[in-house]
Amino acid sequence: MRILTPGVRRRTTARGAVVATAVLLGGMLSGAQATAGDHEIDADLVYTCAFASGEQQVQVGVTATVPDSAKAGETITPTDVVTEVTLPEALVKDLAGAGADTLSAETRLTIRVGQQDHRAETEWIGTTGSPVPLPASGPLTLRSTGEVPFVKPLAAGDLAFEAVGLAGALTPGKTDGTAVEPATTALACTPGADRPTALGKVLITGEEPEATPEPTWPGDDESGRAKPKDPAAPKVGARKERSASASAPPCVGDPDDGLNMVAYVTGYADVTKLRSATKFPLACAQITQGETRPDFSEPGFLHIYQDSAVVLDYHGRPELPPASGTFLTFGFVPTTAVMEMTQIPPKIGADGIPVPNIKSDIAIDLSDSSSKNITVITMDFMLRLRDVEVNGVPMDVGDSCRTSKPFQLALEGRMTRTPDGVVDGYTLVGGGVLTGSVTIPPFSGCGTAGEDLDSLFTASISGESGRVKQTQGAPCATVSADPLYCTPDGQPVSVPVAER
Repeated sequence: MRILTPGVRRRTTARGAVVATAVLLGGMLSGAQATAGDHEIDADLVYTCAFASGEQQVQVGVTATVPDSAKAGETITPTDVVTEVTLPEALVKDLAGAGADTLSAETRLTIRVGQQDHRAETEWIGTTGSPVPLPASGPLTLRSTGEVPFVKPLAAGDLAFEAVGLAGALTPGKTDGTAVEPATTALACTPGADRPTALGKVLITGEEPEATPEPTWPGDDESGRAKPKDPAAPKVGARKERSASASAPPCVGDPDDGLNMVAYVTGYADVTKLRSATKFPLACAQITQGETRPDFSEPGFLHIYQDSAVVLDYHGRPELPPASGTFLTFGFVPTTAVMEMTQIPPKIGADGIPVPNIKSDIAIDLSDSSSKNITVITMDFMLRLRDVEVNGVPMDVGDSCRTSKPFQLALEGRMTRTPDGVVDGYTLVGGGVLTGSVTIPPFSGCGTAGEDLDSLFTASISGESGRVKQTQGAPCATVSADPLYCTPDGQPVSVPVAER
C-alpha cells in the first residue's frame, strides 16, 4: 500500500501496574491471510513538514499488499509495505551545505483502521537500510521498508485504512564515515489541508467473534494489558520496533524479580553555552516498579500513584555509554571530548528495594474514563571528560577531570487518554519522550603537571545546559518475557531513536 502521513503523535502500550489507562494493541504476530486474492493499496499524499529552515511540502507515498477480503476475528498483516518520502531540493541543498553527501531515514507512519464509527491506531516503522547518496540537484526520494503490525477486525463490513501521522528521523552522513552536524533531523509532518488521507479497504465477512471478558483493575489480566474502551474497535498489533542488535548494548533484567523491567533509552542534551547538542548512545535502564496507590480524594477523579526506581546499566555499571561531543569553545575553537555520565544510584531502603526516583500520577476522570498522566524521573550524575582535543591537538586533562559535585537531571513525561481509549504521550510501561533540563556544576581535577584547566571547562560548559530530550523504548517485563516486548534472551525488542 502506498501511504503518506501527517503530524504524528506517539502511541504507547501501557502494561504492568498502570494498565487501567492503556490501549490494547494486541500481539505483533503474523496473521494468516484468509483469502485467496490480494490487492495493492496505492496512495500519494502531500504533507507539510517542519524543518529548521522552515515549513516545506513533502510528497509521501506508501504501497502495501492486503487481502481482498477476510473473516471477522482473523488477523490481516499488510505485506511488502514501502513508504517513500520525497524531500524537496531546498532541503537537500541544506543537508549538502552542512557537509553531508549521504542520507538515511527511519519513518514512523501512524495508520488509523476502522469499521463504521469504531477505530484504532497503530504505527508502521520503516528504514532505508544503506545510506542514499545526495543528488547534485533536484529532490531526493527515500524508500523505507519494514514489517508492520497486524489488524484484527471484530465484525463484518469494510475495514478502512487511513493515514494519520508521519514522523521519524533523517540521518545525514559522509562517505568517509566522519560525522555531520546536526547528527539527525526530525521528521514532523501534518497533512495538507483538504488533502485525501484514505488508503483503501478490505471486505470483512462472517459473524462477530465471541467477546472475551475485559479486565478491570491493574494486574487483573494475565497479559498485563487493558482492552480498549470501545470493544468493537479493530484490534491492532503493537508497534514493531527494530529488534535489539549488535549496535545496542546488553540489557538483561532479572526474570525472578516480578517488579523488574528493562528498557532502552537514548536522547540529546543541548549545551547552551556551546550552541551544540550531544547525542547519548543507546543505554539500558533497569526499572523496579512500585506498587500502585488509588486515591479518590479529588471529587470526580481517581488518582493512581506509583513510585518506581530506575538505575542505568552499562556493562554492569550505573552509567550511560561514553558519548563523543564536538563543540566550539569560546565560540570559535573546535573542541572534541568523550563524556562519561555516571549515575549515583538511589539508596536501598529497609525493604531491600531502591528508594524511588520515578513519580507517576494518573488522574482518571470518572465521568468519561479519560485520563492524564505525569511522570517525573530524577537521577543524580557525575560527569567526567577524557580524550579531549582542541583544534585537532590532544589536550591532556588527566584522569580526574570531572564535575566538582553531583548534579541532578529531572525529566518529565506526559500522557493523555481520550474517552475513546486513544493513548498519546509517555508512560513508564509504554515508553515515549521525556524532556527536562540540567545545570552542570564547575569542573575540578582537570589538567596535569601543575596545569590547572578547571576554569577552561567551567567557563565553557558549566551552568544551565538547555533542554534535554530523552526517548525511552517500550520495556521488557522480564518476569513474563512477553515476545511482543522481549527478545528470546529477555532483552527489550523496542530500540528507540533519539529525537531532537
